[in-house]
Amino acid sequence: MSISGRKTTVLVIDDDVVVADTLVMVLTFSGFEAIAAYSGETAVELARQSEFDNVVSDVMMQPMNGIQAALAISQLQPTCRILLISGHEHTAKLLQESIRSGHDFPIMAKPVHPTTLLEYLRASTQDSIIGLGTVTN
Repeated sequence: MSISGRKTTVLVIDDDVVVADTLVMVLTFSGFEAIAAYSGETAVELARQSEFDNVVSDVMMQPMNGIQAALAISQLQPTCRILLISGHEHTAKLLQESIRSGHDFPIMAKPVHPTTLLEYLRASTQDSIIGLGTVTN
């Protein structure tokens, strides 16, 4: 996938190293430029250093959960599209935190099939391209 002739970037945040690295591998193989962060704190630091088109973040992490990381990254990069993923039942309570802050992030239930994630990211990228009025090959 590309935006204006460059690969679409994705920051994957998950404290489960195997999950994060597997998602990065799938995304890279599928044409995205992906990088993993194994904590919310690391992800926010990476977002201070580089711009990302998308963030895919687990919710249940400590000490900074995925919603807190998403809020911080949204402040640093307002145009970055964020997708939360969670398999935990307490996620709904945490989502209220983001809604109170004016952010209603989309969420998918774990386990997320790679095809579903790829379809979502491709559609999200296409919406962005159409909104920008640019054409890519």
